[in-house]
Amino acid sequence: MQVATKEYLAEFEALCERRKQEIRNTKDIDPREIACITYYVSNDGDDANDGRTPETAWKTITKVNEANLRSGDCVRFRRGDLFRGVRVNCKAGVTYTAYGEGEKPRFYGWKKNLADPDLWFLYDEEHNIWQYMDQIPDCGTLVFNGGEKHSRKLIPSFIRGRFMCREDESKIFRMEQEMTEDLDIFCNFTGNRTEPPTKGEKFPVPNMYHGTDGDLFLRCDKGNPGSVFEDIEAITWSSAFCICGNPNVHIDNVCIKYQNFGITGGGRHEIDSTITNCEIGWIGGCIQSYTGTDPNYPEGTRGSVTRFGNGIELYGGCDGFTVSNCYVYEVYDAGMSHQVSTRANKFVMRNIKYIDNLIEKCVYGIEYFLDVNPGGEESYMQNLQMSGNVIYDSGYGWGQQRHNKHTPAHIKGWSYVNTASDYRIHDNVFGRAGFRMLHLVAKEPESCPKMWNNTYIQDLGMTLGQYGYNKEKEPENMVFDEQAEEKIRTVFGEENPTVYCIK
Repeated sequence: MQVATKEYLAEFEALCERRKQEIRNTKDIDPREIACITYYVSNDGDDANDGRTPETAWKTITKVNEANLRSGDCVRFRRGDLFRGVRVNCKAGVTYTAYGEGEKPRFYGWKKNLADPDLWFLYDEEHNIWQYMDQIPDCGTLVFNGGEKHSRKLIPSFIRGRFMCREDESKIFRMEQEMTEDLDIFCNFTGNRTEPPTKGEKFPVPNMYHGTDGDLFLRCDKGNPGSVFEDIEAITWSSAFCICGNPNVHIDNVCIKYQNFGITGGGRHEIDSTITNCEIGWIGGCIQSYTGTDPNYPEGTRGSVTRFGNGIELYGGCDGFTVSNCYVYEVYDAGMSHQVSTRANKFVMRNIKYIDNLIEKCVYGIEYFLDVNPGGEESYMQNLQMSGNVIYDSGYGWGQQRHNKHTPAHIKGWSYVNTASDYRIHDNVFGRAGFRMLHLVAKEPESCPKMWNNTYIQDLGMTLGQYGYNKEKEPENMVFDEQAEEKIRTVFGEENPTVYCIK
């Protein structure tokens, strides 16, 4: 094991910056590679146009979704343009990419920038609490001036019709008392309730799944937030692109920010989804559900509030899922992920590749799991490749405002059944992790990955992680100590690892 000198760490930082710029400046797909018709979309376009040339471009995502696109067609969004508040519902066999000059076309979740003093009014002068003028979907956080600062989201429990403090559920949650830090936010959603009541309880809770909008409150000690900041973006319950189970979709050269999900896909059997050359950042943190009690809270039971959000997620079966040359950062959960809980169904996840991506400050760099429930025992994963990726600072991003801070990892497989074959992890660089570097556990030993030529950079005394099978007991969560390289070789079975410790 080698010591990571200042010079080496500077070289690593330069590598990350170089990869970031390479991805941000990737060229567009050559028009000669497109089989059929190309359509253009720009902020200066008109939906009455035919969309067939840059001069006769369409204007809106709504027009794209309504168009009769066919397999082999291509939709190109103009570089430098910004599209807000509408999801692209992908069609089978269609490529979605960019054209023109400049930055990748951007897709943001909320319909407007909140940095406008007319959008805020003073709700509570004593506690410097401001309320956003409009109703808004749940916000994972607010991001100020492009990432200079972000909010802390207050998450109370909801018990028997009232918000209660999660740390003391005998105490009614009072926003003005709990907003103790500058830029704290609270999203108040009480109007739309589940019916029938939530799992494990006899009372309804806020229903986050059916177009629920609510009130957004922000503590801002310096005055009206719309005057204090030049830019305020809300990460809202939204996604930019939905593959929607359609086969042979290709998403390329777009920039996705401030959404709860960047790109989503899934179903019983999705075929050949390809995502290349994209930038995806500031994703997730919205509330998925309020249910029963929280099993992950180590200090005891309390009302469960699940927050979620991944940069790229495939949920369900697939044959062909490739993510390549993407820059993904500041994600509440996973930068990219394939996952499923079988729920008495058979799912096959086959031919999955994560190649040459740069993943920074996500709670999980790459996440996967196959949670086999009774009836789904024939489910499996096959031909998984994770190679050429640079994954660093997992667990150091904004997503660590979560309560379960012991879960981060560069590659997160959890400790499910995870039946797999032909699973390879090689030629990656893993740089610093807030907790485990790797969490690679399966029920049977043959389902664990083969590993070679990976580089590890970690603070001495932090956690290396888990590798092995859990049929009889959970594998040890190993410390990254002076014996880290030996553990990687013997426990991980890694061939030719390169290991650096930061002292």
